[in-house]
Amino acid sequence: MSGAGAPVLRLEGAQDLRVAVVAAQWHERVMDGLLAGAHRALDEAGVRGATVVRVPGSFELPVAALRLAQLGYDAVVALGVVVRGGTPHFDYVCQAATSGCTEVSLRTGVPVGFGVLTCDTDEQALDRAGLPGSREDKGHEAVTAALATALALRGLAPAR
Repeated sequence: MSGAGAPVLRLEGAQDLRVAVVAAQWHERVMDGLLAGAHRALDEAGVRGATVVRVPGSFELPVAALRLAQLGYDAVVALGVVVRGGTPHFDYVCQAATSGCTEVSLRTGVPVGFGVLTCDTDEQALDRAGLPGSREDKGHEAVTAALATALALRGLAPAR
């Protein structure tokens, strides 16, 4: 991923949003980077007091995201990492996390920022974790996308 073509998102008014971050615990170093990037994005947008919920792994992200969306958060951010191994487990977890978070967003109308890294190697995950020396900061990007979407939806009429 090059990051080329990424939009510049405006987050004026985001400080009033109620935001939750749900983060997996697997791959502690990568997750520390993703969470740090998420906190940086929240700080830059002026969002204070975001709720952080930790779950065991990426498979558990959708159920926690659903509960947070049902509790009235304006945006939820899901952070996790799945590194390919020698079994189909990778495919099942990636599919469950992706479709689950999408379903939460569509069912509730609450934006779910998707910051789940699906990588072939630990090195790829570290390169996207927003750590010193990383080329990308997917935790920051997931928060920014969720906030921008919540702001875009704010002015629309309620769903029927």
